[in-house]
Amino acid sequence: MRYLLLVLLPFVSILLESIFFSRLTLWGAVPDLLLIIITFYALLRGSRPGFVYGFLCGLLEDLYLGRFIGTNALSKGVVAFIIGKLEVNVFKDNIMVGFIGVISATVVNFIIMTLLFLVTVPDMVINHNVLINMGGQIIYNGLLSLPLYIWYYKVARKYIVK
Repeated sequence: MRYLLLVLLPFVSILLESIFFSRLTLWGAVPDLLLIIITFYALLRGSRPGFVYGFLCGLLEDLYLGRFIGTNALSKGVVAFIIGKLEVNVFKDNIMVGFIGVISATVVNFIIMTLLFLVTVPDMVINHNVLINMGGQIIYNGLLSLPLYIWYYKVARKYIVK
């Protein structure tokens, strides 16, 4: 059951993002459900398992989107590693841990992805629309993290974290 959940969650997240949430944007932003799940996993399991899970989930997203293979894998892996370092220092029962973790992960992911795209696409322009989109994604991810953390924490304690 543990591995089934860990495999199904990324697929369900990507499908929900592309089918359902693509129609419910906030300032042009779509929530990154995959980043939310990766953040929760890293908070509960630590930096190394978080990096591996984040990298594999990011690779799945890269393969699904078909843009640059490896950008999401690298970004989500590094974000999970950084967030996973907090695992020993946080009280995981607190819902604010998930909220602050997701907001922090969204900002770090945005910075890493921007740097990767500036390196790979030199003519990329960062204007106010990109920053508005980032703000929308921070709010969207933050709001979704509250109910999702409650659900994920209960499921993880029962099936994932042993």
